[in-house]
Amino acid sequence: MKIKKTNNPLPPVWISAIPLIILVLLLALTITIFGGDALSGPSQMSLLIATAICVVLGMGFCGVPWKKIEENVIEKVSDTTISIYILLCIGMLSGAWMISGIVPTMIYYGIQFIHPSVFLMSACVICGIVSVMTGSSWTTIATIGVALLGIGRAHGFDDGWIAGAIISGAYFGDKISPLSDTTVLASSVSGTPLFTHIRYMLLTTGPTMFLTLILFSFAGVWMGNVGVNDNALYLATLENTFNISSWLLIVPIFSGFLIYKKVQSLIVLFSSTLIAIIMAIFFQPDVLMEVGGAGRGAEMDWGVLYRGIITTLSGSTSVETGLPLFNDLVSTSGMAGMLDTIWLILSAMIFGGAMTACGMLKSFLRAIFNRLVKTRVGIVFATVFNGIAMNLATGDQYISIILSANLFKEAYEREGYENRLLSRSAEDGATVTSVLIPWNTCGMTHSTILGVATLVYLPYCFFCYLSPLMSIFVAAMGWKIKRKKVN
Repeated sequence: MKIKKTNNPLPPVWISAIPLIILVLLLALTITIFGGDALSGPSQMSLLIATAICVVLGMGFCGVPWKKIEENVIEKVSDTTISIYILLCIGMLSGAWMISGIVPTMIYYGIQFIHPSVFLMSACVICGIVSVMTGSSWTTIATIGVALLGIGRAHGFDDGWIAGAIISGAYFGDKISPLSDTTVLASSVSGTPLFTHIRYMLLTTGPTMFLTLILFSFAGVWMGNVGVNDNALYLATLENTFNISSWLLIVPIFSGFLIYKKVQSLIVLFSSTLIAIIMAIFFQPDVLMEVGGAGRGAEMDWGVLYRGIITTLSGSTSVETGLPLFNDLVSTSGMAGMLDTIWLILSAMIFGGAMTACGMLKSFLRAIFNRLVKTRVGIVFATVFNGIAMNLATGDQYISIILSANLFKEAYEREGYENRLLSRSAEDGATVTSVLIPWNTCGMTHSTILGVATLVYLPYCFFCYLSPLMSIFVAAMGWKIKRKKVN
């Protein structure tokens, strides 16, 4: 059976739904069978199989030329270049900050100064402040987030709760910071001035963060006495394994200064990694020798030391602390640990490029949401859940924001709603939910950095799933939503 080709660039909705349905089924089957190993190849294969089906349907039934598909795929993949470089630098930085003793030092002081009963709330607030200043949830989670994870584990909290607090705070900052690329993108594609967008977004983001902190406060009081008696053991383990020194805190302070000066992320990450390695040579030569293959306390050998440095930056490291909990905590995977994530990002971008080129995303979403855009609540609901659907389908929050704004801009104008409502709704749906999806670039990245599976931290990322609900609630209340007369 062949579908009659027309001048309409959008394929029928039932054709458009086929690749999406197959992808969801394949990913569900993959996660069920492979579990934690799903991101090491099976999920990528699911995306590529769904891409192949999309291409066959697009070319064979809808008359989409191969050249158009190829150009869209190349464009989407090329857009990830900087993100891939950042991921590789984060891999190097995580190894360098750990082996140099920077993260262990932050954990050492954090265990003493942050009381368990307020830890979850404090972790959320700290990450929120850092993310507002940096404009990047990725940088925040890769640096202070890793240290907070160690502090939380030492206090006896489950990984899911800790990662949920860290990610909630980081995405609060990522959502409202004028330095955030998603914030700038949402305001740009919707035609809303940046600070108008930020001020309007605070009407949903502020109450959401307030509720999130209340939940983490209650959880902290409820679980706050878990593992407190082991703190002395953890502190002694850190002291025996690493040379703990306040001088090592110069590196995160320097990194914060570069961020304050709005230096590009790649430069900040690389510079911080380089200085951390220099610190490692002076403060942790025994640890570097151990990573390089010699026993701890072995005579200094510059060849072994160099091997330890390169291994720290590029590959897996293992340091014996005498405590299994901390053996896992201080082990790193360098750039090599990011390769599965990069592979998955490329596969997701290929799928998103093919679906966009064939017009299947736009066709599918218009068919689902077209009837909702006649009311205030309906149009916000449609925009928010379109962002979530795009995160599920394309695996990328940037594509989700762009498509949400482009798909609904005409409807907002037709119904007389302000552009700032569109920009807020697009970001409430797309930015914060990206981290909740295992095959999304954000979900993949943060689960890799923290070593906590997406489905493990998902129930505790209160901010990330309360934000879309708050957006719809505020729309239902009609708070600060103006509608001009439509002719």
